[in-house]
Amino acid sequence: MEKKYPLPPFTEETAKQKVQAAEDAWNTKDPVKVSKAYTVDTEWRNRIEFLNGREEVQAFLERKWETELDYRLKKELWGFRENRIAVRFEYEYRNREGQWFRAYGNENWEFDENGLMKKRYASINDLPIEEKDRRI
Repeated sequence: MEKKYPLPPFTEETAKQKVQAAEDAWNTKDPVKVSKAYTVDTEWRNRIEFLNGREEVQAFLERKWETELDYRLKKELWGFRENRIAVRFEYEYRNREGQWFRAYGNENWEFDENGLMKKRYASINDLPIEEKDRRI
């Protein structure tokens, strides 16, 4: 059985560890590595997309990082309870035309007993920025 530590129920310390682990994984831009943090039957809402299962997540991430170039993410713990974590985040990327963006958002996560994320609901907004205004 796959396990992804730390396991729920979360304390403030273990919730922060989970958030940092997610940030570190996403910043690798490795769809396979990132997708292994989710249950095989994970449910996602990402903006207007609804994904079901680890394979769909992996395909989504492959598409994402083919178009969001020089991607860099920062996550922050917003709250936690038992097997749930709320996160605020921002990330920066540029498109193929060279336009930079900063994306802001919130995520709600629910984990199974093995520490794998079974639900991820993300609300995200993109702001066009100048390269000189990058923070991350």
